[in-house]
Amino acid sequence: MNKITAAITAVGGYVPDYILSNKVLESMVDTNDEWITSRTGIKERRILKEEGQGTSFLAIKAAQDLLKKGNIDPAEIDLVLMATATPDMLVASTGVYVASQIGAVNAFSYDLQAACSSFLFGMSTAAAYIESGRYKKVLLIGADKMSSIIDYTDRTTCIIFGDGAGAVLFEPNYEGLGFQDEILKSDGVGRDFLKMDAGGSMLPPSKETVENNQHFIFQDGKQVYKYAVTGMADVSEKIMQRNNLTNEDVDWLVAHQANKRIIDATSSRMGVDESKVLINIEKYGNTTSATLPLLLFDFEKKLKKGDNLIFAAFGGGFTWGSIYLKWAYDRK
Repeated sequence: MNKITAAITAVGGYVPDYILSNKVLESMVDTNDEWITSRTGIKERRILKEEGQGTSFLAIKAAQDLLKKGNIDPAEIDLVLMATATPDMLVASTGVYVASQIGAVNAFSYDLQAACSSFLFGMSTAAAYIESGRYKKVLLIGADKMSSIIDYTDRTTCIIFGDGAGAVLFEPNYEGLGFQDEILKSDGVGRDFLKMDAGGSMLPPSKETVENNQHFIFQDGKQVYKYAVTGMADVSEKIMQRNNLTNEDVDWLVAHQANKRIIDATSSRMGVDESKVLINIEKYGNTTSATLPLLLFDFEKKLKKGDNLIFAAFGGGFTWGSIYLKWAYDRK
């Protein structure tokens, strides 16, 4: 039997209907469209407005889109991995609820949290389960309702983040397609540069934490930018070198959509032409765990069987990495 590799065989996605444009943000905080666009590449982002709906709502929609398009029986799914930084609630796993709601009655599930690298790390986890030979269908969902932890009076963060979800199905492949290699990194030096102070075990919720706005995300933009540019570019270049890939061999760069300048720096280091860089940050902003699968969702028709894809991400903590994957199908 040929070696088992883990291939993506289906893609789904979902973004909320409400569009929060730069023009609207101009009326909320001291900023303007030109400033936001020139520094981030973002023109608008989607926000989940439905009362009482959380990350699971987005995840369920993305998973249902995948199941419908792929004509897949959810009862055949073995595992649902939920990559998210904004679970519905603490303790109770969001992924478990999502699996139940989509009819994945035979699957086990759990959440995976590595900030903006959650989906990338989830790809590694899903691939390992498939390559073990023990499981045949692993559904990986990346979803975040970032609007739930954003202070819309803080112009340093409210311009960046949006809500959304994407999903991919991993299955065994015997043609050498799918997951090829990974370089994953983490460093606790970034713990204080991108965080939410309150709500965890160190600083439980209280009247004081609410009054002090400590349940909103904080970002030291300059520090995060510095580490992100270096980190994403380094691992993306190294994974090419390790697999003897030239810039001509790389068909697509699938990079975390945090900042257009970070993406440009990564592609420049790799020597990859901008025509090969998948970009949708202008429409969605930074959807954290959802950026990578939403790129696949938006550009699925462009991807051809055998294409070499380099994934790259950087997240709070710090977490970062790059994955080399060969695309396994042509969209019918």
